Amino acid sequence: MEYLSVVIITKNNESIIEKCLQSVAWADEIVVIDSGSTDNTIGICNKYKCKVIKSDWLGFGRTKQLAVEHASHNWIFSIDSDEVCTKKLKEEIIQIINNENVVSGYRIKRQTYYLDKPIRYCGWQNDYPLRLFRRDKGTFNSNEIHEFVELEGEIKTIPSLLLHYSFPTISSHFEKMNKYSSLSAKVSFEKNKQSSLLSALLKGSFKFFKMYILQLGFMDGMTGLILSKNSAFGVYMKYIKIYELNKKQHV
Repeated sequence: MEYLSVVIITKNNESIIEKCLQSVAWADEIVVIDSGSTDNTIGICNKYKCKVIKSDWLGFGRTKQLAVEHASHNWIFSIDSDEVCTKKLKEEIIQIINNENVVSGYRIKRQTYYLDKPIRYCGWQNDYPLRLFRRDKGTFNSNEIHEFVELEGEIKTIPSLLLHYSFPTISSHFEKMNKYSSLSAKVSFEKNKQSSLLSALLKGSFKFFKMYILQLGFMDGMTGLILSKNSAFGVYMKYIKIYELNKKQHV
């Protein structure tokens, strides 16, 4: 019989993390890497007997891998603090770790909510991140943003849902877009990526067209329209920040 370690990274997540921890309290171990929370995040984690390790922020990939390295068990379930493991997903994971010794990792169907509404189109219907894996077969890469697990061996898919409550308000979406666009612009700039005002406008416009028209965002009603427009602005923010960094370099 094998055992499961859940790994989570946190910073000031007191408003959302309890639902996450409740949903994985059945796991053999919960490892939390906290990067400087000043709210009650750690107190809530202690309530669920998590193994809490304090660390400087190392970027998404390296911070998540640090959590894996502090895990005691070979099966790893990586979950974000704004995600919830459903009962059906729990049952499927338990069955896998008790009976499966061949497959190296599993992609899990993620259902994301935007403004408390489930998004069924906008391209989000094809969201299957690799979240359950054997640590002897996989590691998170060192990407500062857009991290993923590099895995050796066979990968299968779990259809049971992982619920993602990432954007409960417009403000929370804009806060995250501002943070992510800055990180992404920095990474792109370091790779000598160029941008201009025109390209920022065009890329933002195409993002809206892709999400709302090509990926059927209009089927999500007014919520799909808001999401597509805001996501397009997020793309614009990334490329206009690259443009800003380019200009500063030549001052």
